[in-house]
Amino acid sequence: MADFQLNDFTDRLHQALQAQQWQKLVLSKYQGDDAALQRVEVRPVQLKSPVLSFLYRYQTRDITKNYSYDEGLALVSTLLSADFKAAHFSSVAADVQLGISKKGKILLSEHKKTDQSGKADLVSHNKEKLRYINQHAAFLQKLGVTDARHQVIPAMSRKWKQINKFIEVFAAALKQTELLKRSPLQVADFGSGKAYLTFALHHYLTEQLNANVDVIGVELRQELVDLCNQTAQQLQLAGIRFEQGDVKHYQQTGLDVMIALHACDTATDYAIHMGIRAGASVILCSPCCHKQIRPQLKSPAVLAPMLKHGIHAGEQAEMLTDSLRALLLEANGYDTQVFEFISLEHTSKNKMILAVKNQGTKASGLVLEQIQQIKSFYGIKEHCLESLLQQS
Repeated sequence: MADFQLNDFTDRLHQALQAQQWQKLVLSKYQGDDAALQRVEVRPVQLKSPVLSFLYRYQTRDITKNYSYDEGLALVSTLLSADFKAAHFSSVAADVQLGISKKGKILLSEHKKTDQSGKADLVSHNKEKLRYINQHAAFLQKLGVTDARHQVIPAMSRKWKQINKFIEVFAAALKQTELLKRSPLQVADFGSGKAYLTFALHHYLTEQLNANVDVIGVELRQELVDLCNQTAQQLQLAGIRFEQGDVKHYQQTGLDVMIALHACDTATDYAIHMGIRAGASVILCSPCCHKQIRPQLKSPAVLAPMLKHGIHAGEQAEMLTDSLRALLLEANGYDTQVFEFISLEHTSKNKMILAVKNQGTKASGLVLEQIQQIKSFYGIKEHCLESLLQQS
């Protein structure tokens, strides 16, 4: 019976392709070995010839693979027979939901649409890239990212990519929370600099999500604080301000989102500690200049031939520092990811630490034990963030 129902489902897919009525197929409830894979989205795409395009959605990246119609339909059947336990298919005619129970029983439900006329257009592969920030936003021209015609200035193309990638990461994190119910939503950006990202975040939250916000940029250099406050006033923006301060000494409570990009060495630890102490639901850091851990490293003798090269020793210290930061965040109730981010404008550093506070509580004992085992293995006596947390 189960095989018949699965065949019935794939027959519907085939019929929708033939009638050019396929809109979208989503495979979900993945039960396979790749913990980072979340779902697969399938749609017809017009290349040199029509194909089925499979978009594999991972936690921090997407991978696209294209197959002929016959190959694609066979792959859908294989994926549902193996690792995916649910599917939702939309066509011009109906929405079909498929579910597979723990015992392998397949359930199908169908909702027919009132208007079943028409055909679904094949999507062009070269569609316009999704942007999270409107290129006509006034702050972009004011900060010199775009010109008077709202075209990106060539020298700022890298910054434009960074802005959109940052908002993309933030938007995904925001979906895991209920922060949009807060009014005002409290956001702090430490080391805001010229505030490209601070203004972009304010624009995204207010213009696209219609949120009531209180965004503050904290910057050590007074001249940049004055410049950014002047810019906000000229643009007549409400809910954004800038203050002079150092993350090591700044006091903040009731924080919802904490951002610290390009925070040098232990400034990242102070920023993370600030976010945890202030109860932030989302913490975003881009660390650099990992100096504290490297002098403490006492690597096992077997690794000596590898670590005699300075670049390798530096990479190991960087990996160790940020791994401990991620584990300490987990121990304090955050779901944490460390992944590659687009390069910042004046550095090759491109790592991002993203932490989203758990809705429930998780046991931290095992994580704390892992931290101590790593420290013992490498001979680490002190990690700044750990010390700050112990003093809190």
